[in-house]
Amino acid sequence: MAAKKVAKVGIKKEKGYLYFVDKHGDISCAKMARGSKKGGAPKKVAKVGVKKVAGYLYFIDKKGDISCAKMVRGGKKKKAAKKAKKRK
Repeated sequence: MAAKKVAKVGIKKEKGYLYFVDKHGDISCAKMARGSKKGGAPKKVAKVGVKKVAGYLYFIDKKGDISCAKMVRGGKKKKAAKKAKKRK
């Protein structure tokens, strides 16, 4: 996976929380559900304001920065193409 760094933030991840880039381009976190315990509502950790581009996956890397990678699409189309070739 060829990921490129979009923004250097350097947040420290806390155990038991899920960190993600929200629809506004900021970093948010939510408490993860464990067993019968429910998860928590998301809260903003850092305001970054990254402009998202369609077709890319945005995530928090190991260093706490925002990175992106091109999404792989069309897995089912490849299978359908193979079946069509076999029928010919």
